[in-house]
Amino acid sequence: MINRINFRIHFIIGFLLMASFLLAQHNNHFDNKMQLSNINSALNEWHGLAAVGDTCYFDFFAEDGLYLGTDPKECWSLQEFKDFAIPYFRRGSAWNFKTKKRNVYVGQYGNYAWFDEELDTWMGLCRGTGILEKQDDKWRLKHYSLTVLVPNSIIKDYIKLLNTN
Repeated sequence: MINRINFRIHFIIGFLLMASFLLAQHNNHFDNKMQLSNINSALNEWHGLAAVGDTCYFDFFAEDGLYLGTDPKECWSLQEFKDFAIPYFRRGSAWNFKTKKRNVYVGQYGNYAWFDEELDTWMGLCRGTGILEKQDDKWRLKHYSLTVLVPNSIIKDYIKLLNTN
């Protein structure tokens, strides 16, 4: 009698564990799609805030966020980046980057995401890459790097130009 009860208890526990696992897999897939949409919307809004000079732009960063600009000297903490960029925001429009293409990837447990994007900018075609961390149900930028893209067909001329400076 005790063996039958133990068997039933183990069977029920096993069934519940398996059902929980399958439900979690289904929810993870749904969450991933929703997170991709949330991230794309947040990044679009982030770029839009710079275009209108809204300093809420900086709220998108994690407190320990890092911004790498196009100049070799531009490796900034959030505060250093703010110090550099605030004068541009005070003009009413800091910069206006238009996303041409973006790839977003969410980590296995949904706490981190990374992306790359092609941007149409005043400097020409650029690539932005970043790492996001989910903090209190909001995606925060931990690391962003902006790079000017140089076509291979003109790279030798580009190198010569750099060497003359």
